[in-house]
Formats: sequence, C-alpha cells, structure tokens
Amino acid sequence: MNGLSLYGRYIAASIRGQMAYPAGLAIQTVASFMITVVEFIGVWALFHRFGQIAGWRLGEVALFYGLASVIFAIADAVTRGFDVFGSVFVKTGGFDRLLLRPRSPALQLAGYELRLTRIGRFSQGAIVFAIGAAMTHFVFTPFAAGVLLFAIAGGVALFAGLFILQATLAFWTVESLEAVNILTYGGEAAAEYPLNVYARWFRDFLIWGVPIGCVTYLPMLAAMGRADPLGAPSWLTPLAPLAGFAFLGASLFIWGFGVRRYASAGG
Repeated sequence: MNGLSLYGRYIAASIRGQMAYPAGLAIQTVASFMITVVEFIGVWALFHRFGQIAGWRLGEVALFYGLASVIFAIADAVTRGFDVFGSVFVKTGGFDRLLLRPRSPALQLAGYELRLTRIGRFSQGAIVFAIGAAMTHFVFTPFAAGVLLFAIAGGVALFAGLFILQATLAFWTVESLEAVNILTYGGEAAAEYPLNVYARWFRDFLIWGVPIGCVTYLPMLAAMGRADPLGAPSWLTPLAPLAGFAFLGASLFIWGFGVRRYASAGG
C-alpha cells in the first residue's frame, strides 16, 4: 500500500466519523459559512462608504477575497493534524506512537482529519468570487481557469507550509503557538485585498517573506488580464504560485529538522 492509498484511507475514515453525527456537522458548517459572510459584510460596508480603495472597486476586491477564502478553506481542512500537533500529540506523548509506525509522521498527521465543516468557508468564498466575477464581467477563459487552479494549488501548499512550521515549533514550546496565527489566519485576511493597498514594507513581506501575494494577488492579476500596479512583469504573474510549493518544501525540511531532535515524551 503506497502513501497515497494510505492517505485515502485516513480521509475516508475521517469522513465516516464526521458523518456519524450529521446534525452537528451541519450546524458547524452553517456556522462557518455565516461567520465568514459577516466578515465580507464588513468589506462591503467599507466600499459602500468610500467607493474604491487605491483604485480597486468592490467587485475586483471580491475576486481576491473569494480566491483567498477558497484557498484557506482547503488548507485549513487538510492540515488539522498539524494545527493541533502541540496540544494533541506533543503534550500527551501521542507523537511517540506515530514514530513507531512504519510511515512518515507528516503523512499520518496530514491524514489525521479532513475537516468537512470548512465546506462552509469554501462555499462562502466561492459565492463571493462568483459575485465579483459578475460585477466585473470576469471571463473564465481556459488560461484564466488554469491560472486560478494553479493559484489554489500553490496557495494550499503555502498555507499548509505555515501550519507545518507551527507544528514544528511545538518541539520546543507548546504554549505560545497562537502567535503563529498572525501568519496563518492573519495571512489569509491580508490576502483578501490587493497588495498595493498596503505599505511597502508589508508588501515586501508578503512577497519575499511569506509569499502570500504570490499565490493570490499576482495570479489573480494574470487571470483578470491586468497589469500589476506595482510593476511585476506580466510573464511572472501566472508563474508566481510556484513560490507556494517552494515554501512548502522549505517547511517540510524544517519539520524534518525538528523531528530528528524530538526527545520523546519520556525524555
């Protein structure tokens, strides 16, 4: 049984477990949807008051918002094991059991749980994107569709990398990991707007530090057929999501460093 087959079995077991409580699953999914709807109402209110921000109107920002929400919903759904790694695995010694199994600990954590409740957030993002597409007359050409799918894949890889880095920190501390939410949940919020609305130092961080702009802002420009107000070359914008895969690779390398220095719950 190869790793992909094993991952599929993990996911199937997770889905069966959640479907055993359909009422609870439905309530949590609807709650996730409604919470994110309230978030977008705040965006709408902002544009209703000012009309535009740095040359961007509501329909255009809705495209960025929808893409960022879809990406983060998928990443959040498939990385639950890394998200709770410190409290569920390190504190309790559960990670020792994972190390005894003849499979990669990262694979086992990736298959820990597929959070179906994130369908609510995914649906909200897809609806907002559809509204933005209607408002801006966005055309889903084969090129645009391909760039968006590539952006989603690269974005999921990037946010998965962030959750993996959060889990890696648990090898040294399990008490201050909420600070990483600045990069995960905060990064998703920052990705909901075009980069040129931010200060230069923050734009540089979202490109060269944690390349969130490379998986949302730049590919969205390519899909829209717009030039970058910040001057990025047009050939680069559709290829920018590659940074997300590079970030995931770097995160897995750092994760391996942490695993090799794990002393186990017994000392």
